[in-house]
Amino acid sequence: QDTLVGKYGEGAKLIYELQDQGGELLALRYDLTVPFARYLAMNKITKMKRYHVAKVYRRDNPATTRGRYREFYQCDFDIAGQFDPMIPDAECLKIVHEILSDLQLGDFVIKVNDRRILNGVFAVCGVPESKFIPACCTVDKLDKVPWEEVRSEMVGEKGLSPEAADRIGEYVQLHGGLELIERLLQDPKLSQNKVAKEGLGDMKLLFEYLTLFGITGKISFDLSLARGLDYYTGVIFEAVLLQQENEHVEEAVSVGSVAGGGRYDGLVGMFDAKGRKVPCVGVSIGIERIFSILEQRLEASGEKLRTTETQVLVVTPQKHLLAARMKLISELWDAGIKAEMLYKKDPKLLKQLQYCEDTGIPLAAIVGEQELADGVVKLRDVATRKEVRM
Repeated sequence: QDTLVGKYGEGAKLIYELQDQGGELLALRYDLTVPFARYLAMNKITKMKRYHVAKVYRRDNPATTRGRYREFYQCDFDIAGQFDPMIPDAECLKIVHEILSDLQLGDFVIKVNDRRILNGVFAVCGVPESKFIPACCTVDKLDKVPWEEVRSEMVGEKGLSPEAADRIGEYVQLHGGLELIERLLQDPKLSQNKVAKEGLGDMKLLFEYLTLFGITGKISFDLSLARGLDYYTGVIFEAVLLQQENEHVEEAVSVGSVAGGGRYDGLVGMFDAKGRKVPCVGVSIGIERIFSILEQRLEASGEKLRTTETQVLVVTPQKHLLAARMKLISELWDAGIKAEMLYKKDPKLLKQLQYCEDTGIPLAAIVGEQELADGVVKLRDVATRKEVRM
């Protein structure tokens, strides 16, 4: 449990804790990033590139229609190691862009920000450092609720002064590209803040690299992006699917964020006995979220999806031929052919052929009494109903 606690900010309340297990306090993993950092520290690894697809657990309120579950798959990839600024970060964004383009999920935007810019904004707006993380968690809600609500939470719940909240509002509602970065670098207040200036310098570099990768069209530098997790130290990003405008659909389902990530340079050090740091940057793709969109899309198109890769169904037209089916299917399996048969001693011929139609199995291998006598198999093309004896 102590591996997970204190890494997630407000997300901590969604950690799936287990009761005392024989004297151990345990919890199910909340993401794949914290376990990865622990792994690097335990094995004294200072450089690594890897991807990982696995289940994680959150005691959230499920919304299954939107692909939000308590047990779900994430696909993460991370680059760990000491490298020159923003080169691995740019590659991570390039990969997200590639994945979302290849999956053809429709239009998307990848929002990018930097924790240092955000902390700089809070500092120049007069927020005490102890309130940076709570303020971050509140700003992070801007994609779901209007600024008025975010402002009242800052003042009412997080104890910020109304003046500070208004000043923050002037910044966090900005978004753009290189021109906005240049403008903020000239900003009289922000450019005086060392942390923010570093963040903006790196952001400028990142955008230069993203231009070389040819993907800036889908990338937005967005000051409202905060990502509620504690462990981010630098660049942060989130990929959001954009609503398809469609006159046939009353309300297209908004799935929202399908990928997120960022730089977490301090996390590995938290698990290392000597506090040795390993800088890391990575991304998490929400597999279930993406599946729910693809499923809805498939349903809307009325297309039929083949859920099996079976190439041939072994069929017998008369009774008492289970042995023939089992012998033949065994031969096919041994030859590496994907074959199935119905788990019935004497299935009706029509039932077996219907099963091929329903599941999209392209071929039926028929062995009846006549075929056995002649030492042949009748191969039937299910779609065209053509048959050949082999």
